[in-house]
Amino acid sequence: MADPSAPTDADVSDREAEVLALIGARLSNAEIARRLFISVRTVESHVSSLLRKLGAANRRELANLSASSGGPAGGFGGATLAAVEAAAPVGYTRRDGLNIAYQVTGTGSVDLVLVAGFVSHLTLDWTERRHAHFLHRLGTFSRLIRFDKRGTGMSDRPGTLPDLETRMGDVAAVMDAVRSEQAVLFGYSEGGPMSILYAASHPDRVKGLVIYASYARRLWAPDYPWGDRPEDRASYAAQVERDWAWEADMRQMCPHADEELARWWGQRCRAATSPGAARALIEMNSLVDVRETLSAVQAPTLVLHRRHDLDSRIEEGRYIAEHIPGARFVELEGTDHFVAVEPDQILDPVEEFVLGLDSSTPPVSSLTTLLALRVEGQVEPTRVREILQGVLGEYRGVPALAEQTAVLATFDGPARAVRCGLAIVTRAADAGLRVSVGLHTAEVARHGATVSGAGVAVVQSVADHAPRGEVWATSTLRDLSAGSGLAFETRATIDVPSLDRWVELVAAVPE
Repeated sequence: MADPSAPTDADVSDREAEVLALIGARLSNAEIARRLFISVRTVESHVSSLLRKLGAANRRELANLSASSGGPAGGFGGATLAAVEAAAPVGYTRRDGLNIAYQVTGTGSVDLVLVAGFVSHLTLDWTERRHAHFLHRLGTFSRLIRFDKRGTGMSDRPGTLPDLETRMGDVAAVMDAVRSEQAVLFGYSEGGPMSILYAASHPDRVKGLVIYASYARRLWAPDYPWGDRPEDRASYAAQVERDWAWEADMRQMCPHADEELARWWGQRCRAATSPGAARALIEMNSLVDVRETLSAVQAPTLVLHRRHDLDSRIEEGRYIAEHIPGARFVELEGTDHFVAVEPDQILDPVEEFVLGLDSSTPPVSSLTTLLALRVEGQVEPTRVREILQGVLGEYRGVPALAEQTAVLATFDGPARAVRCGLAIVTRAADAGLRVSVGLHTAEVARHGATVSGAGVAVVQSVADHAPRGEVWATSTLRDLSAGSGLAFETRATIDVPSLDRWVELVAAVPE
């Protein structure tokens, strides 16, 4: 047995403390060597030294000492292990010519992708003790996969800020890079809409969905009265840019922050992005609207929100939960929006939810953007197919079949579909063909190359209403394209019997 009077952590070097923490996590010497970038022989030397200094008889007693000698506040427990996790290598995966930074930590058996809020910084995120505890605890019940969204943190800065669809694609790229076939998505604050859109668009890759302190849209609408008025949102964006050198909107996100957290918040934000980019991010997020997407989420969903959150109101969390089929809503006490304030209050229900998920057969339906074509006159089908084949590949469109729709293609993002539609009408005109394009985003079922669902009839109706040479879309697609740089003009409102409501139609403006 270990000697109670054995030397304490004061006699153990920092490197030995790291080795001890990983022994407590039940890692082998080879795994420890890979994690710390040292040789197995060096690990063995540290283990021998720990056995001697701590009076332990064997490795099992070392593991027990690691587990019992303290938590996040000190000793060899969570704080030390969090420090080790912070040293885990940062990897990069390329998408659209940009490098997206990611980091994998944790010892759990379930993959969990954390989609952070406004900004993040993979290494600085570990340097504040409460936020480090938040990350470390997530890793105790999951393999934690984190990434810095393009334009922030350690990822490349694009020439212009990306839209929601592009950022959503980065989630898939990171999952592919770390060989994660299916994961729980945990999106908080700004990361919520992106996680919702990804879960609806790629249901086969989402085991479960957790949304904390988020929203379905940012701006006020008659049926969404909790959003900000455009002028108030613009004023807030200007204030954040102006104060970025000081508090970087900390008082709204975590009003109960002490001096230590406030100082770290400012340093992290300024390292993650610039004042002008911060303002642009807020302006882009002001255009986000995923209300029409909520009903297409099929994964088990947990929604959490603090009662007096200053950044997003609790009614917004309830709205999300009420519109995602089968979602569970948990109301938390408190005012602070940020996850580092009382993190265990958030993580207790999250851990219960994640560990309670069962594996299931991947669903066959998903949120999909549909493209339908209307061709005027008698035209050989081969001429139309030649144009489509030349354009679809450029925009990652997939040919599809459906009843009562002669030409159809599907996309996993609305902005690419719009640009593809604009390219089709241009190339068709060059070839002497008169065509119009209709677009709609909806939940559809897939059976091989065949798609079905109410959305198929809607998209064909849109194409039928569009004048020759124009690309028309539903307002649902327009809202999901926010931040893409695309412009739309309102053209008509039609009654859609299959949806039992009127739908606004908009025309895409050529770029």
